[in-house]
Amino acid sequence: MTKSFSALKLAEDQIADLDLQLLKRKLRVTQSPCDTKALVENRELKAFCSNDYLGLASHPEIASALAEGARKYGAGSGASHLISGHSIAHELLEKRLASFQSSHIPNAQALFFSTGYLANLTAITGLTRLAPKSNASLYSAKLNHASLIDGIRLASAQTNATVTLFDHKQLESLVEALKQDAKPLKLIVIDGVFSMDGDVAPFKELLAIAEQYDALLLVDDAHGFGVLGERGHGLLEQENIYSNRIIYIGTLGKAAGVSGAFICAQNAFIEWLIQKGRPYIYSTATPPAIAHALLKSLDIIESDEGKKRRTQLKSLIDIWQKEMNFSSWEKFSSNTPIQPVILGSNANALLAAKLLDEAGYWIPAIRPPTVPVGSSRLRITLSANHSEEDLRGLITTLQSIEELAMKNVCDE
Repeated sequence: MTKSFSALKLAEDQIADLDLQLLKRKLRVTQSPCDTKALVENRELKAFCSNDYLGLASHPEIASALAEGARKYGAGSGASHLISGHSIAHELLEKRLASFQSSHIPNAQALFFSTGYLANLTAITGLTRLAPKSNASLYSAKLNHASLIDGIRLASAQTNATVTLFDHKQLESLVEALKQDAKPLKLIVIDGVFSMDGDVAPFKELLAIAEQYDALLLVDDAHGFGVLGERGHGLLEQENIYSNRIIYIGTLGKAAGVSGAFICAQNAFIEWLIQKGRPYIYSTATPPAIAHALLKSLDIIESDEGKKRRTQLKSLIDIWQKEMNFSSWEKFSSNTPIQPVILGSNANALLAAKLLDEAGYWIPAIRPPTVPVGSSRLRITLSANHSEEDLRGLITTLQSIEELAMKNVCDE
């Protein structure tokens, strides 16, 4: 029998406490490619929970490009970018990504990362170090993604930067704080599309504020890249923005269907991050085969096929907004593939997810700390690979489950 000790007991007690609060998370094993139908623990489920918005994760041309990249460049990169790991595949990808934003950011340059988390940590901590210690201010939307929050916490700990939180739907407090701020570096940090609510940031207003108060504006467009804009270039294209104050973060493991992320900004900022962005400097470069596959993904995003996929996605969003009506659950008005349904308590969300699972649907319950306490939900996400029939089947099932769930609550 394993002897218990203090750290082990702490872990066991904390896990038991999470379980008691209905906050313990569990892994589920998939046995199939990412798509709208998933084999999960030997059961086929209709998946409405991935971020594969354009349905490219299992696209045969991208899979072929990944295999071709592995044959051409091997399985790994061998070192960090600044040692020997920067392949021609990475270079071509970065130039292509910069071209996506060149109409919106002057002298645009891009930097490729293995994850969006690393990209956000690098951008926020690196840019904050532009100012002397204690001479930077960070402004963060309260509902920003965890990677942005962690980047801000780390930057503040490293540089003594002040941190101010603001409500992205009520910008008055942000303006009032900036009016009082005389520090040489001010960085406003915002999600482009908020990952749990599906709403789009008021980006033009934020840019106007950044210009008025001499701030940089960092946007994490993880859920907009590939989806928003006529050519899928993201939020900046949709809003027709042009500014050298923007630090743009795009994710390549969601709508782009592969893996990784990038920072795009005016070249001076990117050059600074190459010199001082610790997560970039000290991480082994992503395998070049991934970059090679992403070049094919970008081709598709910009092509007529990509446009058709975005049109299909828009059609599904319209159907959901028009036809999905609840009597007691709360539906948000979202024009993005993220369609949350608010159920309130952890117990309600877990029950709904369980009933959906029994009906053949995979939509996990989202609970704190991912969302605020009291707003546990189903986070339904749509893909261009879903058919209208798929979606209407989910709508009918959800309406039946809501009735059943409410009956169970009343019976209790």
